[in-house]
Amino acid sequence: MQNITLGASTWLWTSPFNTQSIPLLFKIRDMGFGAVEIPVEYPEQIDAQAVRRALKETGLAAVVCGAFGPSRDLTHADASVRAASIAYMRQCLELCAEWDAPVFAGPMYSAVGKARQLPEAQRKAEWDLAVKGLREVCSIAGQEGVRLAIEPLNRFESDLVNTAADARRMAEELQHPSAGVGLDSFHMSIEEVDPGEAVRTAGSWLTHVQVSENHRGIPGTGQTPWHSLRDALQEIGYSGVVSIESFTPDVQELAGAVCIWKQRAPDQDTFASEGIRFLQQLFKH
Repeated sequence: MQNITLGASTWLWTSPFNTQSIPLLFKIRDMGFGAVEIPVEYPEQIDAQAVRRALKETGLAAVVCGAFGPSRDLTHADASVRAASIAYMRQCLELCAEWDAPVFAGPMYSAVGKARQLPEAQRKAEWDLAVKGLREVCSIAGQEGVRLAIEPLNRFESDLVNTAADARRMAEELQHPSAGVGLDSFHMSIEEVDPGEAVRTAGSWLTHVQVSENHRGIPGTGQTPWHSLRDALQEIGYSGVVSIESFTPDVQELAGAVCIWKQRAPDQDTFASEGIRFLQQLFKH
């Protein structure tokens, strides 16, 4: 198949990623992955140059993923919160440049967990605020040589961008070459009729793909129509990273945020090793 690189998110093992997490990169390399997805929760806890050295030593390609809690919300009524959100994303984009990471991914338009029944006028106002903020982020991304991967979330985690069509519409409204779409098979299993159709909808806007099962478990152990996803990626000529993203129940704050109440594998190393084995077979690596 075309040049797809298999990756793993460090969220599979730990949170937050910091300088002490760097040995994880070597584990991920040794498992056979070619890329690592690094969630940046607290930029100040990361020695960017030390991570750069480890990336060079391991040969891993990097993708940076943003973390968007209540204080990072481009749709917030308080302008200072919106400004702080853009400042945080600037830090993430500077890390992208430091690590030669071509993609900055995540639900960057709003805070995760805002799932409300809103009047249409208020929803449009929040959409417009998100687009306005992301235009500024796109400008920064363009200067750093990075493309965004705007990620739709399922209806229980966001009321603004839920589908590939939503994300593509937002990317189109940004009218900037740094705008793009990221898709996650977990969220697609809730919101899309078929993951292949979602991929085709994203089309040339697709810049990043995250995968786990419909139950957040090991790829290949659930109901996800993997061949549909694979065939559509091939059809659109996608050549980026396909990254396993799930979470460890051992980090209680993160597990609570994403509703991981039980183990999805005997341990997280097994999750990653069985996951990459399935994906290697799927993509004929």
